[in-house]
Formats: sequence, C-alpha cells, structure tokens
Amino acid sequence: MKRGMLVTVFMLLATLPIWAVNTHAMSGLVVKVDPAHRSMIVSCQSVPGYMDAMTMPFDVREAKSLDGIEPGTAIDFTLVVEGSTSYATNIRMHSSENLEREPLEANRLALITKLSNPAAASSILKLQQPVPDFTLIDQSHKQINFSHLKGKVVALSFAYVRCPNPAYCFRLTNNLAQLKKRFPQRLGRDLVLLTVIVDPQHDQEDAINKYARIWHADPKTWHFLTGSLPQVQNVSHMFGMEFWSEEGFLTHTLHTVVVDRQGKLYANLEGNQFTAQQLGDLVQAALNQR
Repeated sequence: MKRGMLVTVFMLLATLPIWAVNTHAMSGLVVKVDPAHRSMIVSCQSVPGYMDAMTMPFDVREAKSLDGIEPGTAIDFTLVVEGSTSYATNIRMHSSENLEREPLEANRLALITKLSNPAAASSILKLQQPVPDFTLIDQSHKQINFSHLKGKVVALSFAYVRCPNPAYCFRLTNNLAQLKKRFPQRLGRDLVLLTVIVDPQHDQEDAINKYARIWHADPKTWHFLTGSLPQVQNVSHMFGMEFWSEEGFLTHTLHTVVVDRQGKLYANLEGNQFTAQQLGDLVQAALNQR
C-alpha cells in the first residue's frame, strides 16, 4: 500500500468513534423479569464512584441467562457498558437469608422437617400460585378473610411481640412501616399490610394492640393478625415460615411476602438481608401490574 493511501486510512480510522468498554460489579434484588424481551428490573445497591442505590432495567444477551430468576431473587452480576449500550452478564443468584445463629438454626430445623415430611414441603407456595384463603382476627377484633383482599397488593410479614432481637421481627415489621410511609395514597385503596403474629399462646389482644400502636398502624390498612395455633401454623407453613417454642421464646425463620392483585404469590423473601427500599420496589412492581 502506498504511503499516501496509508495516511488516508489512518486519518479515516482516527475519525471513527472508539468506545471504551467499562464493567461494574453490581448486586441487588430482582423486582421484575421479562425473558421474552431479555430484560430484568433490579433494585440495585449503590456502586461507589458510579451510581447511587436505585431501581434500573437491564438487558441481557440471552434469555436463558434469566433461567431461575424471579421477583425477590438476590443476584450479583457484571454490568458491561459499551458506549451508549449496556447489558448484564455473569448473573449469579445467592441466598438473601440471615446467617445469624437463630434464623440459621431455624432453617436447619425447617430443612429436617421438609426432608422428613415431603408432603408438607410440597405444600409451600411457589411464585404465581394462588394464595389459599385463610381467616384470622386483627387488632380491632375484626375477622379478616384473605380472599376479600383480592384486587389489592398485599405485603405480609411475621412477628411475635416478645422477639428480643431487633434484627428479626422488629426489622421486618419496620420494613412494612416504611411501605406505609412510601405509599400513603395507596394504602387501603390498592395496598394492604398484614403482620401475622406467630405466638398466639402469649400474644393476644392487649399485647397485639400495643404492638400495633407502636407502629401507628391504622387497622383499616395494616392488620396485625392472630388466631389459634393451628390457624397461624397453617398460614405460616404455606409460605415456608417455620417456628418452634424454645426456652420460652420462639426460634423461627424470616419471611416477607408480596401477593399481587390477582391473589397470586409475587415474591417470598427469606431472611432480612434486603432493604426497605428494595421491598418497596417489589411492591411498586406488583402495583404496576394490571
């Protein structure tokens, strides 16, 4: 090639855009998955020097990389940025459960129960399955039928009044309190909060009323529910929540549930290693569904 032609080629190459490829390690909670369009929406943790915590959509190159990923799945992934385009790759699911002693012990006991009683394990609801109707009594002594809440998004967690560890029942109940603050115009209209009290032997009437007042819970929009022990166990077991009495207190797993307007299980978060913001993003996604 002649010198003049080489100079021309180099000049043309110099005018072409050269995109730097940047990668960022990301983690967050999936709030929506759309395999047909090869995308997901993730409530992301902050990335120092790059972005604050926020909810963002991400494309993937292949739909199969979304296999097994559902709303409520905790993931780590790599964000690849090429000029004006980006995509998520190397997606890795991980457990969001708490590794502290009590929930870890409860999880082991729950696993033993499932292995010894496969029928009970198979009865645990999977995502998109309808939630069976149940009836419990709230802090106003009002009978609450779950089926009557159809048409509204439901956020549900479990607690017991005497729980001594603020990272367990208190934190999960506080997450619902944050939903109350985030969606004040939606409460009662198309969002309802439920806290199922799992220690009916000790937590009755006055104790539950006082607990509800701590959270400034309006009984029209946030129900603190109780019933007989078999009734409470039935509701807990359908979501995989297990609890046992031990030395006057309860050993229990940690679950927070979101049910969509059709009464189907939208998400079932295990543990407490997610933020109130992420739970709110999950609820927002369920509210946006029609």
